[in-house]
Amino acid sequence: MKNYLLTLMYDGSLFHGWQVQNNALTVQSCLQDAVEKILSVRENVTGCSRTDSGVHANMFCCNMRTDREIDTALFKKSLNAVLHTGIAVTEVKEVPYGFHARYNCVSKEYKYLIFNRDYNNPFYSGRALMYPYKIDAELLDNEARDFLGTHDFTSFCAANTDTEDKIRTVKAVSFKRENDFAVFTVEADGFLYNMVRIMTGTLLDINSGKIKPGSIPEIIAKKDRAFAGVTAKPCGLYLNKVNYDL
Repeated sequence: MKNYLLTLMYDGSLFHGWQVQNNALTVQSCLQDAVEKILSVRENVTGCSRTDSGVHANMFCCNMRTDREIDTALFKKSLNAVLHTGIAVTEVKEVPYGFHARYNCVSKEYKYLIFNRDYNNPFYSGRALMYPYKIDAELLDNEARDFLGTHDFTSFCAANTDTEDKIRTVKAVSFKRENDFAVFTVEADGFLYNMVRIMTGTLLDINSGKIKPGSIPEIIAKKDRAFAGVTAKPCGLYLNKVNYDL
């Protein structure tokens, strides 16, 4: 048996998330369809996370165990020839048999992209949040630093999640202006359901005055979703980087 690490990128606006669902187009189902066309067997692929409907990936990793001997360069080319056009395979490599795309991940980095002009950009429809109000990027960069460290992020998790352990370690954050865009970047050892979207919504609520500056430590301490800001739309969220000790 062999184990292969596949690295992808995809446009989440075209899919109902990563994980296979009944009667819905997902990235995982499309990838397994493509593998089946090439290998004539439907192999399971295990993802590094479960991105939601509308969420994008600049880098998404999954592993596939198979008894087939694969030429990785040819397999990558073949996959890209038959895959849905919203998905691209950027790398295929063999990894140790015990490697698991989710459990061996040491950190992930997400970016949230905000188009910050007083008009909508049709070329970024479904790929960035359209936000017409002035953003104080310097203020929000300072506010975002309160996310750093190891905390119980219950306040920044969707209320209906069944995840019991809500302690995560945020390793790096930034909120920067890049021409017409404002970009929130956060790296952590793991993320809760809707965590980055709620972080983003909270920062934008601070920007608009709905939440006072300096409130993030208090919101974290409350351990109550009701005290954080809105959940930003999925369209601006990108899984940007997945880190392994390989």
